[in-house]
Amino acid sequence: MPSGILNAFKPKGPTSHDVVDEIRRKTGIKKVGHAGTLDPFAKGVLVVGVGRKATRILDLLKGRKKIYWVKMRLGIVTETFDITGQVVEENECDVDFESVKSAVEKFIGEYDQVPPAYSARKYKGKKLYELAREGKIIRLPPKRVKIYKIWNLEFDFPYVSFRVETSPGTYVRSLCMDIGYELGCGATAIDLVRESVGEFKLEDSLNPFEASPKKIEENLIPIEKVLGNLPGIELKQEAVERVLNGSHIQTSYIDKILGEFEKGEILRITWNGKIIALAKSERTSKFLKTLLKLRRDERVARLEKVLGELS
Repeated sequence: MPSGILNAFKPKGPTSHDVVDEIRRKTGIKKVGHAGTLDPFAKGVLVVGVGRKATRILDLLKGRKKIYWVKMRLGIVTETFDITGQVVEENECDVDFESVKSAVEKFIGEYDQVPPAYSARKYKGKKLYELAREGKIIRLPPKRVKIYKIWNLEFDFPYVSFRVETSPGTYVRSLCMDIGYELGCGATAIDLVRESVGEFKLEDSLNPFEASPKKIEENLIPIEKVLGNLPGIELKQEAVERVLNGSHIQTSYIDKILGEFEKGEILRITWNGKIIALAKSERTSKFLKTLLKLRRDERVARLEKVLGELS
């Protein structure tokens, strides 16, 4: 059964879960998940894991930087911080390009951002938007996020658009509202495009609603390629079954060290070029080479996740 990562295009309207369901339906594969929700009113890149091995690495992919293009309207605030929500504030807004530019640039760097009450974040096991629909509005505490850069700023009152590169967990809807309040009038996102998630780009994405099952399968990226930039350890053949059964990585298991790494880094554990597990290093690659020379058998990496069979 095919397995891999799909750089999916989510159009406006469907939820991220709708995309997952469509891929399940067309491929017949039950184990499908995504690496970070994209709002229904937005479109763009949705990284999807198809198959057991691929879904098990999605947590790693959630940590990639993201780039968005967003357009917002000044002077209104909605309950969802986007144009799909009910307007809860309307304010006069007397600004020019320079004041907008100054307000936007204040958010470059780290800041404490309050997640929208209508979002996929969870509170006591339930998603915030589910609670909000029940009339239970939960305000979570601010979360530290990072705005790496903002560029292509355009201003055509009352509309402002720009591109932004963000840390994972950043809500661009909240950023728009925060910029609006910095200008004294509030703002609401009216258009949002996720242009990239790490190395996954919009121009390379595939719309699963328009693609055939064969096309989806042809566009699956093997996890070996997706995680190919991670340092790792190649196992001896006799150690493979032990690792698949949950054994931590010993010096005696090692056939080859792949790249350089520090203590605490995530490693790909491979055999015959296939990734079979992920582990966290407990020694640096430099120290590991010394242990191998001395033929000292020690535990050198803690097994984090077994990805399953070799096929």
